[in-house]
Amino acid sequence: MAKKTILAAPSLLSADFARLAEEVQTINESGADWIHVDVMDGHFVPNLTFGPKMVSDIRRETKLPLDCHLMVANPQDYIESFAAAGTNYFTFHIEAVMHASRLIQKIRTAGMKPGVCIVPSTPAHVLDEIISEVDLILILLVNPGFGGQKMIPSCLEKLVSLASLRKEKGSHFLLSVDGGVTGDNASLAVEKGADVIVAGSAFFTAQDRAAVVKKIKGL
Repeated sequence: MAKKTILAAPSLLSADFARLAEEVQTINESGADWIHVDVMDGHFVPNLTFGPKMVSDIRRETKLPLDCHLMVANPQDYIESFAAAGTNYFTFHIEAVMHASRLIQKIRTAGMKPGVCIVPSTPAHVLDEIISEVDLILILLVNPGFGGQKMIPSCLEKLVSLASLRKEKGSHFLLSVDGGVTGDNASLAVEKGADVIVAGSAFFTAQDRAAVVKKIKGL
């Protein structure tokens, strides 16, 4: 059996914002596959980060897919602006929306790939009805809002049930994890079924960022 390809997605939340273009360039050169952009509105989570202007500026600096994780109270309000900014994956929180299928359709119509995310306290089964409609499911391994937290290991079990359901339904969504992931523990998530590994502090605090990417990808 061929070895599964793991995608590495450094998270800009841990980058030096004053040197963002340079930080993006190091991602380009590291062998990473995506760039993860955490968007926070100060309501859904207690912090503020990027808006569509920042995403547009990042888009000029890279050809890598931009994986935008919207930790916002009203994700439907951001679809057009983030599509125009060059977003590839638009991931919203299931906890923030009532009509998820409608939102997924709007994201796809806008030309982006829809993703859905759950926080640590949300069980995986809440996604059962929509997993065949999305391209990405993001499992948070920490409570959202701040970088540099330690992984909650029990959250990894959600990967097992979702990977099983994906196989059962013949779906093709990618399983992504974010929160406390390092080159040393990424294999735990991969073993449980993860396809995409988001890493913030582990990547940006490393002296050899390419080495971190290789370790995450199991190379």
